[in-house]
Amino acid sequence: MSGHVHHGSGAWPGWLSLLPFLLALLLYVYTAFKSGRSYKPWPLPRYLYAFMGAASAAAAVAGPLAERARTDFAAHMTGHLLLGMLAPLLWTLAAPVTLLLRALPVRAARFVAGVLRHRAFGLLSDPLTASLLNIGGLYVLYLTNVYSLMHHSFILHLVIHAHVFLAGCLFTASMISIDPAPHRKSFVYRAAVLILALAAHGILAKYLYAHPPEGVIAEQAEIGSLIMYYGGDAVDIVLITLFCQQWYKAARPRNADVQGSGRQKSRSS
Repeated sequence: MSGHVHHGSGAWPGWLSLLPFLLALLLYVYTAFKSGRSYKPWPLPRYLYAFMGAASAAAAVAGPLAERARTDFAAHMTGHLLLGMLAPLLWTLAAPVTLLLRALPVRAARFVAGVLRHRAFGLLSDPLTASLLNIGGLYVLYLTNVYSLMHHSFILHLVIHAHVFLAGCLFTASMISIDPAPHRKSFVYRAAVLILALAAHGILAKYLYAHPPEGVIAEQAEIGSLIMYYGGDAVDIVLITLFCQQWYKAARPRNADVQGSGRQKSRSS
Protein backbone atom coordinates (compact mmCIF):
# COMPACT_ATOMS: atom_id res chain seq x y z
CA MET A 1 0.00 0.00 0.00
CA SER A 2 1.07 3.58 -0.60
CA GLY A 3 2.33 5.70 2.22
CA HIS A 4 -0.27 8.47 2.03
CA VAL A 5 -2.93 8.70 4.71
CA HIS A 6 -6.49 8.70 3.50
CA HIS A 7 -9.08 10.95 5.05
CA GLY A 8 -11.66 9.35 7.31
CA SER A 9 -14.64 10.33 5.20
CA GLY A 10 -16.36 7.00 5.36
CA ALA A 11 -18.86 5.68 2.85
CA TRP A 12 -21.41 8.48 3.08
CA PRO A 13 -19.24 11.25 1.52
CA GLY A 14 -18.30 8.84 -1.25
CA TRP A 15 -21.93 8.31 -2.14
CA LEU A 16 -22.46 12.05 -1.77
CA SER A 17 -19.98 12.46 -4.62
CA LEU A 18 -22.24 10.27 -6.71
CA LEU A 19 -25.27 12.56 -6.44
CA PRO A 20 -24.29 15.15 -9.09
CA PHE A 21 -23.88 12.47 -11.75
CA LEU A 22 -27.09 10.72 -10.76
CA LEU A 23 -29.02 13.99 -10.84
CA ALA A 24 -27.45 14.91 -14.18
CA LEU A 25 -28.50 11.58 -15.66
CA LEU A 26 -32.07 11.86 -14.33
CA LEU A 27 -32.32 15.41 -15.67
CA TYR A 28 -30.95 14.28 -19.02
CA VAL A 29 -33.47 11.45 -19.35
CA TYR A 30 -36.37 13.63 -18.22
CA THR A 31 -35.41 16.38 -20.67
CA ALA A 32 -35.00 13.90 -23.52
CA PHE A 33 -38.45 12.40 -22.91
CA LYS A 34 -40.03 15.82 -22.55
CA SER A 35 -38.50 17.19 -25.73
CA GLY A 36 -39.48 14.02 -27.57
CA ARG A 37 -43.14 14.99 -27.19
CA SER A 38 -42.66 18.12 -29.26
CA TYR A 39 -39.95 16.93 -31.64
CA LYS A 40 -38.82 13.62 -32.99
CA PRO A 41 -37.65 11.11 -30.34
CA TRP A 42 -34.19 11.65 -28.92
CA PRO A 43 -31.75 9.14 -30.49
CA LEU A 44 -31.31 5.95 -28.46
CA PRO A 45 -27.49 5.92 -28.82
CA ARG A 46 -27.34 9.25 -26.99
CA TYR A 47 -29.31 7.78 -24.09
CA LEU A 48 -26.74 4.98 -23.97
CA TYR A 49 -23.82 7.41 -24.04
CA ALA A 50 -25.34 9.34 -21.13
CA PHE A 51 -25.93 6.17 -19.10
CA MET A 52 -22.41 4.87 -19.74
CA GLY A 53 -20.91 8.28 -19.02
CA ALA A 54 -22.73 8.51 -15.71
CA ALA A 55 -21.74 4.94 -14.83
CA SER A 56 -18.06 5.62 -15.62
CA ALA A 57 -18.02 8.73 -13.45
CA ALA A 58 -19.94 6.99 -10.66
CA ALA A 59 -17.45 4.12 -10.56
CA ALA A 60 -14.64 6.61 -10.09
CA VAL A 61 -16.18 8.52 -7.17
CA ALA A 62 -18.15 5.87 -5.25
CA GLY A 63 -17.97 2.13 -4.65
CA PRO A 64 -15.11 -0.36 -4.39
CA LEU A 65 -12.81 1.36 -6.90
CA ALA A 66 -13.16 4.74 -5.21
CA GLU A 67 -12.57 3.14 -1.82
CA ARG A 68 -9.37 1.45 -3.03
CA ALA A 69 -8.20 4.65 -4.70
CA ARG A 70 -7.62 6.20 -1.26
CA THR A 71 -4.66 3.90 -0.62
CA ASP A 72 -3.91 2.39 -4.04
CA PHE A 73 -2.38 4.62 -6.72
CA ALA A 74 -3.24 2.14 -9.48
CA ALA A 75 -6.90 2.26 -8.49
CA HIS A 76 -6.70 6.04 -8.28
CA MET A 77 -5.32 6.23 -11.81
CA THR A 78 -8.04 3.89 -13.10
CA GLY A 79 -10.56 6.26 -11.57
CA HIS A 80 -8.79 9.18 -13.26
CA LEU A 81 -9.23 7.52 -16.65
CA LEU A 82 -12.91 6.86 -15.99
CA LEU A 83 -13.69 10.29 -14.56
CA GLY A 84 -11.40 12.52 -16.59
CA MET A 85 -11.31 10.81 -20.00
CA LEU A 86 -13.95 8.13 -20.64
CA ALA A 87 -16.91 9.81 -18.90
CA PRO A 88 -16.28 13.20 -20.61
CA LEU A 89 -16.04 11.50 -24.00
CA LEU A 90 -19.31 9.64 -23.46
CA TRP A 91 -21.11 12.72 -22.12
CA THR A 92 -19.90 14.75 -25.10
CA LEU A 93 -21.31 12.12 -27.46
CA ALA A 94 -24.62 12.36 -25.58
CA ALA A 95 -24.92 15.99 -26.83
CA PRO A 96 -26.32 17.54 -23.63
CA VAL A 97 -26.18 21.14 -24.92
CA THR A 98 -28.12 20.21 -28.06
CA LEU A 99 -30.72 18.52 -25.89
CA LEU A 100 -30.93 21.54 -23.59
CA LEU A 101 -31.44 23.96 -26.48
CA ARG A 102 -34.12 21.72 -27.93
CA ALA A 103 -36.02 21.40 -24.66
CA LEU A 104 -35.89 25.00 -23.43
CA PRO A 105 -38.48 27.64 -24.32
CA VAL A 106 -37.44 29.96 -27.13
CA ARG A 107 -36.45 32.86 -24.89
CA ALA A 108 -34.39 30.64 -22.56
CA ALA A 109 -32.75 28.89 -25.53
CA ARG A 110 -31.75 32.26 -26.96
CA PHE A 111 -30.19 33.18 -23.62
CA VAL A 112 -28.14 29.96 -23.57
CA ALA A 113 -27.10 30.55 -27.17
CA GLY A 114 -26.02 34.06 -26.21
CA VAL A 115 -23.86 32.67 -23.41
CA LEU A 116 -22.24 30.25 -25.86
CA ARG A 117 -21.47 33.15 -28.23
CA HIS A 118 -19.91 35.29 -25.48
CA ARG A 119 -16.18 36.04 -25.75
CA ALA A 120 -15.51 34.65 -22.29
CA PHE A 121 -16.97 31.29 -23.24
CA GLY A 122 -15.03 31.40 -26.49
CA LEU A 123 -11.80 31.81 -24.54
CA LEU A 124 -12.75 29.08 -22.08
CA SER A 125 -13.71 26.63 -24.84
CA ASP A 126 -10.58 27.30 -26.88
CA PRO A 127 -8.73 23.97 -27.29
CA LEU A 128 -5.53 25.50 -25.92
CA THR A 129 -7.27 26.84 -22.80
CA ALA A 130 -9.12 23.56 -22.34
CA SER A 131 -5.85 21.64 -22.66
CA LEU A 132 -4.12 23.81 -20.08
CA LEU A 133 -6.98 23.27 -17.64
CA ASN A 134 -7.15 19.54 -18.36
CA ILE A 135 -3.55 18.40 -18.74
CA GLY A 136 -2.07 21.28 -16.78
CA GLY A 137 -4.32 20.42 -13.86
CA LEU A 138 -2.85 16.92 -13.80
CA TYR A 139 0.68 18.32 -13.65
CA VAL A 140 -0.30 20.44 -10.67
CA LEU A 141 -2.03 17.48 -9.01
CA TYR A 142 0.82 15.00 -9.33
CA LEU A 143 3.95 17.16 -9.32
CA THR A 144 3.06 19.10 -6.17
CA ASN A 145 1.74 18.04 -2.78
CA VAL A 146 -1.88 18.46 -3.90
CA TYR A 147 -2.27 14.71 -4.45
CA SER A 148 -1.21 14.05 -0.86
CA LEU A 149 -3.37 16.87 0.53
CA MET A 150 -6.52 15.64 -1.22
CA HIS A 151 -6.47 12.52 0.96
CA HIS A 152 -6.75 14.65 4.07
CA SER A 153 -9.57 16.94 2.97
CA PHE A 154 -12.93 15.81 1.66
CA ILE A 155 -13.65 19.29 0.25
CA LEU A 156 -10.38 19.31 -1.70
CA HIS A 157 -11.17 15.77 -2.82
CA LEU A 158 -14.50 16.96 -4.23
CA VAL A 159 -12.95 20.01 -5.87
CA ILE A 160 -10.29 17.92 -7.61
CA HIS A 161 -12.84 15.37 -8.83
CA ALA A 162 -15.06 18.16 -10.15
CA HIS A 163 -12.11 19.79 -11.91
CA VAL A 164 -10.93 16.54 -13.49
CA PHE A 165 -14.40 15.79 -14.86
CA LEU A 166 -15.32 19.31 -16.03
CA ALA A 167 -11.90 19.98 -17.54
CA GLY A 168 -12.12 16.64 -19.34
CA CYS A 169 -15.55 17.56 -20.72
CA LEU A 170 -14.32 20.97 -21.83
CA PHE A 171 -11.28 19.48 -23.55
CA THR A 172 -13.25 16.76 -25.33
CA ALA A 173 -15.98 19.14 -26.48
CA SER A 174 -13.36 21.56 -27.80
CA MET A 175 -11.96 18.81 -30.02
CA ILE A 176 -14.98 17.06 -31.54
CA SER A 177 -18.08 18.73 -33.00
CA ILE A 178 -21.17 17.30 -31.34
CA ASP A 179 -22.89 20.24 -29.65
CA PRO A 180 -23.20 23.77 -31.08
CA ALA A 181 -20.00 25.77 -30.64
CA PRO A 182 -20.00 29.29 -32.12
CA HIS A 183 -16.27 29.67 -31.41
CA ARG A 184 -15.22 26.36 -32.95
CA LYS A 185 -11.60 26.48 -34.11
CA SER A 186 -10.28 25.05 -37.37
CA PHE A 187 -9.43 21.39 -37.69
CA VAL A 188 -5.75 22.22 -38.20
CA TYR A 189 -5.63 24.26 -34.99
CA ARG A 190 -7.47 21.57 -33.03
CA ALA A 191 -5.25 18.84 -34.44
CA ALA A 192 -2.09 20.72 -33.41
CA VAL A 193 -3.37 21.29 -29.88
CA LEU A 194 -4.57 17.70 -29.62
CA ILE A 195 -1.14 16.36 -30.54
CA LEU A 196 0.52 18.59 -27.94
CA ALA A 197 -2.01 17.61 -25.27
CA LEU A 198 -1.60 13.89 -25.92
CA ALA A 199 2.18 14.27 -25.84
CA ALA A 200 2.01 16.16 -22.54
CA HIS A 201 -0.22 13.46 -21.06
CA GLY A 202 2.19 10.74 -22.15
CA ILE A 203 5.22 12.64 -20.83
CA LEU A 204 3.55 13.04 -17.44
CA ALA A 205 2.79 9.31 -17.29
CA LYS A 206 6.43 8.47 -18.05
CA TYR A 207 7.66 10.99 -15.49
CA LEU A 208 5.45 9.52 -12.77
CA TYR A 209 6.81 6.07 -13.58
CA ALA A 210 10.27 7.21 -12.47
CA HIS A 211 9.24 9.92 -9.99
CA PRO A 212 6.24 8.83 -7.88
CA PRO A 213 3.94 11.49 -6.42
CA GLU A 214 4.42 12.36 -2.77
CA GLY A 215 3.44 9.45 -0.55
CA VAL A 216 3.27 6.81 -3.33
CA ILE A 217 5.68 3.87 -3.33
CA ALA A 218 7.58 3.00 -6.51
CA GLU A 219 5.73 -0.24 -7.30
CA GLN A 220 2.33 1.44 -7.29
CA ALA A 221 3.65 4.44 -9.19
CA GLU A 222 4.86 2.14 -11.96
CA ILE A 223 1.54 0.31 -12.24
CA GLY A 224 -0.46 3.52 -12.07
CA SER A 225 1.71 5.20 -14.67
CA LEU A 226 1.26 2.28 -17.06
CA ILE A 227 -2.50 2.50 -16.58
CA MET A 228 -2.36 6.23 -17.25
CA TYR A 229 -0.22 5.80 -20.35
CA TYR A 230 -1.87 2.84 -22.09
CA GLY A 231 -5.38 3.41 -20.75
CA GLY A 232 -5.18 7.02 -21.87
CA ASP A 233 -4.04 5.88 -25.31
CA ALA A 234 -7.10 3.62 -25.60
CA VAL A 235 -9.49 6.51 -24.96
CA ASP A 236 -7.43 8.84 -27.13
CA ILE A 237 -7.69 6.45 -30.07
CA VAL A 238 -11.48 6.77 -29.95
CA LEU A 239 -11.22 10.55 -29.70
CA ILE A 240 -8.76 10.73 -32.60
CA THR A 241 -10.95 8.47 -34.73
CA LEU A 242 -14.02 10.66 -34.15
CA PHE A 243 -11.98 13.79 -34.83
CA CYS A 244 -10.62 12.42 -38.11
CA GLN A 245 -14.06 11.27 -39.23
CA GLN A 246 -15.46 14.74 -38.67
CA TRP A 247 -12.51 16.32 -40.46
CA TYR A 248 -12.97 13.97 -43.42
CA LYS A 249 -16.68 14.77 -43.69
CA ALA A 250 -16.03 18.50 -43.46
CA ALA A 251 -13.29 18.37 -46.11
CA ARG A 252 -15.23 16.14 -48.49
CA PRO A 253 -16.38 18.08 -51.57
CA ARG A 254 -20.11 18.69 -51.62
CA ASN A 255 -20.40 17.64 -55.26
CA ALA A 256 -19.19 14.18 -54.22
CA ASP A 257 -22.19 13.90 -51.90
CA VAL A 258 -24.51 15.14 -54.65
CA GLN A 259 -23.08 12.65 -57.13
CA GLY A 260 -23.37 9.86 -54.62
CA SER A 261 -27.02 10.62 -53.92
CA GLY A 262 -27.66 10.89 -57.67
CA ARG A 263 -26.20 7.43 -58.24
CA GLN A 264 -28.40 5.97 -55.54
CA LYS A 265 -31.47 7.52 -57.12
CA SER A 266 -30.54 6.20 -60.56
CA ARG A 267 -30.02 2.70 -59.17
CA SER A 268 -33.36 2.74 -57.38
CA SER A 269 -35.24 3.99 -60.48
